[in-house]
Amino acid sequence: MFSSNFRWARPIAVMLSASFLASCGLPGVGPTKNQIFAGSVQREGDAFVVAINDRVTRTTAVVPALGFSDELKRAGVQSADIIRPGDILGLTIWENVDDGLLAGVASNFTSLESVQVDGSGFIFVPYAGRIKAAGNTPEAIRRIITAKLEDQTPDPQVEVRRTAGDGATVSILGSAGTQGVFPITRPTRTLASMLASAGGVGPATEIAQITLTRGDKSETIWFEDLYDHPELDIALRDGDRILIEADQRSFTALGAAGAQTRMTFETQTLSLVEALAQLGGLSATSADPTGVFVFRNEPAEIANAVLGRSDLVGAQRLIYVMDLTEPNGLFMARDFLIRDGDTIYVTEAPIVQWNRTIASITGTLGGAQNLTSAATGGAIGE
Repeated sequence: MFSSNFRWARPIAVMLSASFLASCGLPGVGPTKNQIFAGSVQREGDAFVVAINDRVTRTTAVVPALGFSDELKRAGVQSADIIRPGDILGLTIWENVDDGLLAGVASNFTSLESVQVDGSGFIFVPYAGRIKAAGNTPEAIRRIITAKLEDQTPDPQVEVRRTAGDGATVSILGSAGTQGVFPITRPTRTLASMLASAGGVGPATEIAQITLTRGDKSETIWFEDLYDHPELDIALRDGDRILIEADQRSFTALGAAGAQTRMTFETQTLSLVEALAQLGGLSATSADPTGVFVFRNEPAEIANAVLGRSDLVGAQRLIYVMDLTEPNGLFMARDFLIRDGDTIYVTEAPIVQWNRTIASITGTLGGAQNLTSAATGGAIGE
């Protein structure tokens, strides 16, 4: 009689335990679909839950705009011959006499090497005095020196050379082939040629960004755009700073995706399908393809457009939900763009939660049965 009653007691205990565990909740990778929907604004929560469709993908397809301003693009290329403070000049002066002002006894010429233009833009030439060099070309400086000397020595011949100096330079930092300070010379007066002189860029060209800082203003372009759009190959100016770095945008993945991690963008635009592919796809044993969510703070103008409203002010919490099992689900996931700071969350399949519940129940009952058996000296098993 006791044994017969016990056979019915165990199924009842299982059902009661399942009910109890379901009400208390079990460990999992995160909230279920129903829990996410329960937190929506539509159910007095604090986030709007929106199903992804073709209209939503078009409305949210916002790509970061990178480019140079018209001010930078309109700046003309400066002559590499213009002398600037800090430049170094080389001078050679010939005199039409055996014993000239500057030449030695055995020669009729003298060379003045490494004549540096001072901070005020002047150089000093013996018998010619202080000469304004900054802002002039080597030819203009030659004429000035010649005019200064011809009253003191017959028919002087002057050569002025501009050599490498620390005058007009740009600094290149970040993931460049070579970092450092580079002079602006005739072959390197534009951005593309200067980058080539520095050895190109280190990151993959598709995600490499070039930031140019001039004064207190910084502007950024994609490296690939520099060659696709010639107008972005801007003229450089003394003191420009060039930073080369990989795209810093990222997204976070949680739940039953192939990985739970933070990942950076591998392309300039990243769709939901591509993001899932970066993660290794959905977990084949636990993911629910009908519950792929994207959590995002949307600016008011996009949130209003998505929701068909005009009264929202400030950033809004939106949760986009994607059902990959729909006939056009993969197409919409391919068209839905991921943005910087997004969180992708994949819910677990209902069967996973059920299996976890059953495992918890059977494990609990098994443990209880062992304890009872030990206390009764094995009477239950007999």
